[in-house]
Parts: sequence; structure tokens; C-alpha cells
Amino acid sequence: MTFNQQTSDEMSENEKTHKIEMLRQMMLQAEKTMQSAKAMLLQLEGKKKTGRKRKMDDDTEGTVVEGTFDGQIMIGTDGKQYPVPANYASKSKLVEGDMLKLTITLDGSFLYKQIGPANRKSVIGIVSQDEKGNYFIFSEGKPYKVLLASVTYFKAEPGDEVVIMLPRDIEATWAAIENVLQKGHDVAMSMPKQTSKPEVSIDEKFQGGGELNSWKDALKKDKPEPLLKSTPEASTPTKDDFADEWTSDIEDLEREIKAQQLQ
Repeated sequence: MTFNQQTSDEMSENEKTHKIEMLRQMMLQAEKTMQSAKAMLLQLEGKKKTGRKRKMDDDTEGTVVEGTFDGQIMIGTDGKQYPVPANYASKSKLVEGDMLKLTITLDGSFLYKQIGPANRKSVIGIVSQDEKGNYFIFSEGKPYKVLLASVTYFKAEPGDEVVIMLPRDIEATWAAIENVLQKGHDVAMSMPKQTSKPEVSIDEKFQGGGELNSWKDALKKDKPEPLLKSTPEASTPTKDDFADEWTSDIEDLEREIKAQQLQ
């Protein structure tokens, strides 16, 4: 074999190795793209992964990426964005600033693990909804975004009083629901019903005629029988005439008093 043939064979071997390496890189990149697409599809469809949970060992083959949770996705240390399943974020009550570890297995599974929880604080807020149907939590004079999966997981509704978790050391945009304190229909105050007063008759009000009418009976008993006049001459007013007139005035006054009490 000549020198030129040997050099040609060596170059072909190097070229072959280079092409193999390039194909491996292309396959790895395609796997990452497929994994990201699968995760986004699961998140949009709201489906959970099926199958047995596997315990990840340090020696498990796959790509490991660490990053920071921003309330909705993970920003990796490589500068890329990785979708975080909303159900996982809601159940784990992740807040902005939490450090996550993502393991992308060879079969395309995304396995997250919280490795550095951020300092938290709990505050009380009210579940609200805008005209577009987006949910948010209004607390401390500020609206906080919240994952729809978190609202549905806790079965929260607009008007409910909830406890939310926020990062203590940074200004947050997103909140994580920790628990529902009170449902909205329990918090609302109902107006007391006005009950109509039962109608009371005059007899009940004055107890069978009452003492108000007793003077009339006594006055009538003391009133003497009128004397018969033999002549048609006009008579001057007598004591009995004044009594009848006074009785009529008192009866008018009595009716006015009753009318005022019935109002």
C-alpha cells in the first residue's frame, strides 16, 4: 500500500468520526425539541403523565439542567426557557425565585425537583377575575397573577378569601395559593328581613274599649231625664245641654287620639 492510499484512508476515518459526532449532536437536539414539545402539549391539554414513577439516581442517564422558577416557567442556567407543568407548580406551591433541577431522560420525560426554595411569606387575598376570564389574587392593594391550575386545584372562585405565598426577598408578580380560608358566599353579609307588624284592632289597643271610654258611661248614668215642656216657647240652654255638647267635643278628641296612635 502506498503512502497516498494510507493518507486517504486516514482522512476518511477522521471524516467518518466527525460525521458520527455530528449525527449524535443532531439526535440529541431533536430529542430535546421533542421533549419540550411533549411537555408543552401536556400542559396545554391539562393531562397528567401516565406510567410508574421512577426514582432518579445520580447515575441516571439524561440531561440535567438547573434554573429558577419565574412563576410560570423555569429559566435555565443555560439561558433557555423550560416549561414547568402547571399541576406540579400548583401542588408544590412554587413561588418566584425557587431553584429547580430538571432531568430530561432519554425517553423524553421531564422530571423536576425543587432544590432551593426561596424565602416565603404568607398573606391573605381575594380571588378575582377580569373581563377576559383571567384569574388573579388581590392582596395588599396589588393584583397578583395566579396559575389557572392552582385555582382549579383548590376549587377557588371569585370572591373567595385565600392565603397566598409570595417570595419574601423579591417583588413578585405571581402568587401561589396555599389554602382557601372562606368561600365567597359565606363572607357576604345578608340584609335582615323586615317583618311587618301585626295589625292591632282598636279594641285590642284599648283593651276592650279601655278606660278611655269609661268616663262616658259614668257621665250618661249621672245625666238626669229631660223635663217635658208644656209650652213651645224657646228654652234657655240647660246644664244637660252643655253636658251633651261637651261629650261630643270629647268624642271628637278621642277619635283624633286614636288616629294618631294607629299611624
